[in-house]
Amino acid sequence: MLTRRTLLAATPALLATPALAETFPTRSITITVPFAAGGPTDVVSRLVAEGMSKDLGQPVVVENVTGAGGTIAAARVAQARPDGHTLLMHHIGHASTATLYRKLPYDVQESFAPLGLVSDAAMTVVARPDFPAADLPGVLAAIKAQGDGLTLAHSGLGGANQLCGMLLQRAAGRALTTVVFRGSAPAITDLMAGRIDLFCDQATNTAPFIRDSRIKAYAVTLPQRVPGLDLPTTAEAGAPDLAMSTWHGLYAPAGTPAEIQERLATAIRAALREERLLTRFAELVTAPASQERATPARHRRHLAEEVARWRPIIQEAGQYAD
Repeated sequence: MLTRRTLLAATPALLATPALAETFPTRSITITVPFAAGGPTDVVSRLVAEGMSKDLGQPVVVENVTGAGGTIAAARVAQARPDGHTLLMHHIGHASTATLYRKLPYDVQESFAPLGLVSDAAMTVVARPDFPAADLPGVLAAIKAQGDGLTLAHSGLGGANQLCGMLLQRAAGRALTTVVFRGSAPAITDLMAGRIDLFCDQATNTAPFIRDSRIKAYAVTLPQRVPGLDLPTTAEAGAPDLAMSTWHGLYAPAGTPAEIQERLATAIRAALREERLLTRFAELVTAPASQERATPARHRRHLAEEVARWRPIIQEAGQYAD
């Protein structure tokens, strides 16, 4: 039974929610990026930060905290004060670390509050310019026939190109000889020179080399074709299990008040409508997340789905980062 005393006691709590949403943010917000300045995640983060700053009325700055496959940056945000002023921008690698790292100082799902998906980028299956296969079925046939006689590049455990490479080998049913590079650029250089046979990397990185035929391209991994690249999807090429996206999402520490999460999600959606962001994303061969996907609920569900998807694939490959 409600009494005058209980109503009076509840009043501050009832008033706190709208007041919190109205006063946030009280200072600049930092988006922690787990990768080096100038890379795709950094560029995406800075464009989103610019749009969010306009909507929030406070500076949103990017801080690059590199190392250990993004886990150093993630750990820092997981341990930050949950007041909405310290955020994490991460890509598909956040989902894969749940399995790749058997000991983490945080829980990939429970230590973070997903705020909204931000972008999707296709991976491309590419090869050295003189690779004999004419199409993706031909690539899979070559892998089945030659196995570890062929080389496959990737740029580090847990990265999107390693994950895509796992799917490629799984689809062919044979393991390749993997060669690890310090980034996509040197891998593409060796691919162009014919020193590496195959690579699976973001269209953001490979598109310029595909367009001028310096590397050979076979398919994109999104469900739909990518504007500006005359390539079939992996599903159209007969390999639906090769479908994947290099997606990005923004996170706050777990325990961040729901009102602040919603305010940040609103700012993400506003940023994704900015003309400058849309233009630059198109140049990067990257699609902005839809307004429906740029929500905490949709992001949380997507993260859980991706963790579940990659766990058996990584376990089957037996490749761990620790």
